[in-house]
Amino acid sequence: MLLAALYCLLWSFRTSAGHFPRACASSKSLTEKECCPPWAGDGSPCGRLSGRGSCQDVILSTAPLGPQFPFTGVDDRESWPSIFYNRTCQCFSNFMGFNCGSCKFGFRGPRCTERRLLVRRNIFDLSVPEKNKFLAYLTLAKHTTSPDYVIPTGTYGQMNHGTTPLFNDVSVYDLFVWMHYYVSRDTLLGDSEVWRDIDFAHEAPGFLPWHRLFLLLWEQEIQKLTGDENFTIPYWDWRDAENCDVCTDEYMGGRNPANPNLLSPASFFSSWQIVCSRLEEYNSRQALCNGTSEGPLLRNPGNHDKARTPEAPLLG
Repeated sequence: MLLAALYCLLWSFRTSAGHFPRACASSKSLTEKECCPPWAGDGSPCGRLSGRGSCQDVILSTAPLGPQFPFTGVDDRESWPSIFYNRTCQCFSNFMGFNCGSCKFGFRGPRCTERRLLVRRNIFDLSVPEKNKFLAYLTLAKHTTSPDYVIPTGTYGQMNHGTTPLFNDVSVYDLFVWMHYYVSRDTLLGDSEVWRDIDFAHEAPGFLPWHRLFLLLWEQEIQKLTGDENFTIPYWDWRDAENCDVCTDEYMGGRNPANPNLLSPASFFSSWQIVCSRLEEYNSRQALCNGTSEGPLLRNPGNHDKARTPEAPLLG
């Protein structure tokens, strides 16, 4: 399906990873509410001629809205993705993606029939060349414009119901920063009013499945970008850690001695710029994050609720 949506009972909404295919960001696609791009392999919508998929109506859940969200028709994420598209590619067999051009997770090959098993490794088990390759892949993703996806800079209503598309380019890495922001942002009610008691990816049943899909998609995009089908995201097991073992310049970055909220100048990431960090500003302007740079990479950014996860040394 388009946008690689997961379904859960979180406020009876369809929870989505938030992809907007570049091929469907036109006024024609938005006003016709159809996103069925051709697959490059045969030139047909959804790879229909090759049996990869077909363009079909989106089937929405009939579950009633819960009391946690007392509004209807004010949030683009409601009944996702029908506000933007009500016809999308429905992929067959082991195919997936907005045009059925990719393989489902765990498969590869021209017909997505070859099973593959990828194992994620502890970051401390990586050799120096492996660690350097991982950091190089991150840098490439941070500085490469996504060829397949764009991000909306306004709501569907602000796009005049699709007649005036509002989309920006974004890097492969920042695409996933934006997705994480989009799925957990507040609902814009107009006139600077927002509904804050909503988060489609955290503090609810959708937390684990949403983030699992999020990481699988991010891993897949890095594989496509680098051509390295065996790439996996290393993990850091911090459950029993007394200190932030990865908070060194060799890994995620040590503290800047002049400002503990910044990374050390010797860190690999010290020159990175953050995006989608000014949530209150977006709310006051009734706007969406547009993906532009908003300052240096921070440790424990101000919009992080430390009271809820006081021991997680997060980077923003």
